[in-house]
Amino acid sequence: MTLDRCAPTLVVTLAGAVAACAPEATRFPLRTPMWHDADTSPVYVRCHAEPTAADPRHVACAPEAYDGTVYWDGADQMFFRPLAQTLGAVADREAMDVNSLDEVPDSSWFQNRIGMRALGTDELRLNACSKDDLLEPDAAPDGSWLIDQGKTSGSTPGFRIRVPGKGLYLVKVEANGPERQVASTVIGEAVYYAAGYNASCEQALWVRPSIFKVKPGLIARSGNFGDLYAFDEKAVRHLFARSTMRGGLLRVSASAWIPGHPIGQFQYKGTRGDDPNDVVPHEHRRELRGARLLAAWLGHVDCREGNSYDTWIADGGGPPDSSPGHVVHIQLGTSAALGNVWAWDEVSRRLNYSYVLDWDDLLTDFFSLGSVTRVYETIQKAPGHEIFGYWNVADFDPEAWKNEYPNPAFDRMTERDAAWMARILARFTPAHVRALAEMGRLSDPANTAYLEQVLNGRLRKILERYLLSLSPLSDVRLTSGSLCAVDLAEWRGLRAPAAFQYTARVLGGPWLPVERGPAGVVCVRVPHVAPDGGPPDASAERYVRVRLADGVARGPLVVHLYDQGPLRGYFLAGLERPGGRSARESSAGSRR
Repeated sequence: MTLDRCAPTLVVTLAGAVAACAPEATRFPLRTPMWHDADTSPVYVRCHAEPTAADPRHVACAPEAYDGTVYWDGADQMFFRPLAQTLGAVADREAMDVNSLDEVPDSSWFQNRIGMRALGTDELRLNACSKDDLLEPDAAPDGSWLIDQGKTSGSTPGFRIRVPGKGLYLVKVEANGPERQVASTVIGEAVYYAAGYNASCEQALWVRPSIFKVKPGLIARSGNFGDLYAFDEKAVRHLFARSTMRGGLLRVSASAWIPGHPIGQFQYKGTRGDDPNDVVPHEHRRELRGARLLAAWLGHVDCREGNSYDTWIADGGGPPDSSPGHVVHIQLGTSAALGNVWAWDEVSRRLNYSYVLDWDDLLTDFFSLGSVTRVYETIQKAPGHEIFGYWNVADFDPEAWKNEYPNPAFDRMTERDAAWMARILARFTPAHVRALAEMGRLSDPANTAYLEQVLNGRLRKILERYLLSLSPLSDVRLTSGSLCAVDLAEWRGLRAPAAFQYTARVLGGPWLPVERGPAGVVCVRVPHVAPDGGPPDASAERYVRVRLADGVARGPLVVHLYDQGPLRGYFLAGLERPGGRSARESSAGSRR
């Protein structure tokens, strides 16, 4: 017998009918949803020798630094992991760090922001910065920003500076521009931060070259794999001479120095063995899986472990590398977003559409004798907007998007992970997108307009694909005896208002009238099935499930409630979004 075939005629018999008709149904416990992960709790880690130049016998009581190389990470993801998955079965499962309301709790990885509260454009423009972090180069005297460290890793040239009254900043120049690189750094980090990730404080600046002064004796490295060289006044002038300038001003991004003791990057699989708080395998974290859609929106093709950062925050008041403390995981390095290009046009065309080494494409070409025409073979740059490379709306398919090489968390993204991120991205309104485009501080207003247009267009495609499969109903709340929610698909205008035909019913019980409000708000009044006294609060006799559907999305929202009686009202215990495709189908689609 199915639930829909159970049709008690009297409301007073509803609870018993639900219990009788659905013994196998999911039942959430009578418990407040988990909104905070305890992985920021202070923990002690093993002390180990970590010599420094000042103290060769220094001992650190913090996790050891992990420094994954581009070579190893690339080889692992393009060769060894596919081979291991071919030889052995890969467990297919949903994400592990999801609460009873189908959301991700706050943790050392993620803090709910735009997905849970209103976020104004002024806050978006600040991104991860505080007002005290903001720099004012126009008011700074010549020579007041001291370059005290050369950059020895990463493909983008730069250096560290000390700013009086502000502190340390990492400055990156636009030697591989023009102008897109700084824009993508600032816009990318702002998007990650607003979505909920830990990110770096970034600013796009036009500065006088004379504002910098070089500390003697510095060294730097050319790119990720180049040789070390003396980073002196001559080297700095040479760097500035091949960087983006406008009216005598140098275009740079400035990143506020991240607090804590640096312990390298995080990986997109496994756990950090020296962090007792790290217990959920990273490939099974929803915030890392769902980040695939965020990266696809921006065209952040360089989303890998090398563009991440782990920092140890000492909680005991001791040195930065002392225990107790906790790890914070940070997303970094979005400079390759918004249309990155390589020195080889053949590779640049493939970015966003194919891995650098794509076994699926190679096999398809082999068996089809090269008869398949791919997007990147015909794609063109937008006339007048060549700074954005081949990044556009027309050729964007969010389901088929690929970064430079496979990401183990991205590969495991399921329909539910994607729907969660789509609900977050739906909160980025056209006003937010306009603010993001303006944050790039591009010289040509036409490029700013193009950037805004492409961001809006790609976002629309993501919402069309992933917000209309599982239920887009969100912000579920109980108020004044009614159960209310916001339909994000209607709020974003993905379909005409008349297309939304709302239905609601108590599973195993009566149909309920739906009241529609402005901005996609829908409410239903759920009749009580249990008295104020009587059965225990957590009794199955008090358990009620309400099914809400909007007539547009393929799946409904099922709300799980405990009826505490007319005086105390209903308790929201959990949410389910059945329907859509299976985890395996969705994950396979993301790897195409």
